[in-house]
Amino acid sequence: MLAAGLHPRVRMQAGGSHYTSAGSGLPLVPGIDGVGRDAGGRLWYFMSLNGRYGSMAERAVIDTRRSVVLPAHADPLAIAATLNCVIASWLALTQRISMRPGQNVLVLGATGGTGRMAVRVARRLGADQVVAVGRDPERLAALPGATATAVTGDVETIAGIGAGIDIVLDFLWGEPAAEAMAAMVSNRADPARLLTWVNLGEMAGPRMTLPAGALRSTRLQVLGSGQGSLTGVTMTAEIPAVAAAIVDGAYAVEPDPVPLHDVERAWSLPADSSKRIVLHRL
Repeated sequence: MLAAGLHPRVRMQAGGSHYTSAGSGLPLVPGIDGVGRDAGGRLWYFMSLNGRYGSMAERAVIDTRRSVVLPAHADPLAIAATLNCVIASWLALTQRISMRPGQNVLVLGATGGTGRMAVRVARRLGADQVVAVGRDPERLAALPGATATAVTGDVETIAGIGAGIDIVLDFLWGEPAAEAMAAMVSNRADPARLLTWVNLGEMAGPRMTLPAGALRSTRLQVLGSGQGSLTGVTMTAEIPAVAAAIVDGAYAVEPDPVPLHDVERAWSLPADSSKRIVLHRL
């Protein structure tokens, strides 16, 4: 093993709060993906989404059906920090739905690591307008790729700029999503225009109250994107394109490298949406 990202899902899985955690329990080797080098010297990116044996170890057994060989010049730290952040929205927009060039996207939770990348992914895949909604006004102002921004909870602004949105990428769920959905549904320029709401996370809570009228008064479609709704085959098939884009510099999450032997300190560090902690053996 060379590098493994300490993603929010890794923490949730270790704590038993992720929806895939049921029945897994402890002991558990954390880590859902990573970069390693095989005996022949090849670099691999792999996913380790099931079972007790993850990527945060000195050695790992990988399933080559969920792994891809990386270019020899790829940076293991950059791949480990960035790929998981990018592929979430990439899969949502290419596999769970088919975003058409020129459509408008709103990212709810845009100042988190995956949300920041979702803004760039939507633009790269052809979105016309990308609205970024997040908690931190300063980070929103510095967010590349966003054509408009709003602070989470500012329902008046969200209602106004969300009137012509086609797709919402929701990393929050919970009360912020409920407020944003209610504001947007009540202010649709054309109620018959499809609004597709794609849930990718639950950083604000696992439950949301959805008024029945929201589903009847507008053309609203709600679905999720993640492990289960996407097969391992589907996810693996998209890794080469995402990895190539990272190697070419299209996407970059700054890694915060911590040696694997210092994992206890790494685990206690506060999350930083501008960086991603990467445990490594380089």
